[in-house]
Amino acid sequence: MSFIDKCEEIKKVSVVIPVYNEEQSLVQLLDRTIRSCKQLTQDYELILVDDGSSDHSTSILIKAAENLDNNVIVIILNRNYGQHSAIIAGFNQADGNLVITLDADLQNPPEEIPRLVQTASEGYDVVGTYRTYRQDSWFRKKASKIINAMITKVTGCSMGDYGCMLRAYRRHIIDAMLQCNERSTFIPILANIFAQRIIEIDVIHAERKFGNSKYNLMNLINLMYDLLTCLTTTPLRLLSVVGAMISVGGFLLAVLLIVVRLVFNVTWADNGVFTLFAILFMFIGAQFFSMGLLGEYIGRIYNDVRARPRYFIQKVISIGIKDDIKKEEK
Repeated sequence: MSFIDKCEEIKKVSVVIPVYNEEQSLVQLLDRTIRSCKQLTQDYELILVDDGSSDHSTSILIKAAENLDNNVIVIILNRNYGQHSAIIAGFNQADGNLVITLDADLQNPPEEIPRLVQTASEGYDVVGTYRTYRQDSWFRKKASKIINAMITKVTGCSMGDYGCMLRAYRRHIIDAMLQCNERSTFIPILANIFAQRIIEIDVIHAERKFGNSKYNLMNLINLMYDLLTCLTTTPLRLLSVVGAMISVGGFLLAVLLIVVRLVFNVTWADNGVFTLFAILFMFIGAQFFSMGLLGEYIGRIYNDVRARPRYFIQKVISIGIKDDIKKEEK
């Protein structure tokens, strides 16, 4: 049996796009994405998830969904839950056997969609992408490089660009991800856990023309914490190693201080007061760091035990159906 024969034929493509305050780019996004999807030989649906936008994005999306020729489904969440939760909401609505995710800022051109479908049809479970000639600030590039290196080290799966959300997933990968109930979800990594055949292709990256990036310094720091604690328990093991090293270091330092005291008597270093403070601050810092990391894991356990919904759907507007109100918990 050939490589291609192992995969189900792609009959329908679902494109999932999370939207949060993107009114400036939405009209162009819809136009370009619909034109790209119409080039496909397969059926398609365009699922846009309004992640609690406070501008005019919602009204633009509703108007697009009411056009029968667009094949657009709009999911309106009652507030902002974050990019990945919004995408999961789109996954629950999608019924295509190939699902493509895309950001709404047009930095990754929708014109790449046919190429992702063509690559996926060659038998791949996941088609990842990396941004060539990335049009972002130096800080964003360096931050992404650090995050990509960290993910590769922890997961053992080397990919050039985990931050690019222009990706294609087979239906069985989507179904596997939907069975995972953890609160903190990073979709590209979660997909790679279940995928057997993965490929990464280069895509064009355009300069952002509309609005501002939703990721500031604090969001990037939170993202790194999320990735670190939702992927592995390695940091907890490192605490044991660090604790052992501090203990050994403290013992050796104590021996050294005794020897120095015997040699230079009590007048050395103001009777050792400053040395005592230095050692004390070192141990206090290590303790606070350890408690913070443990608290991060405990907090995640607490959130998972409460089992609150990832999101709450306020309204779903399907093709040809106006004001089809559905309230669901996922």
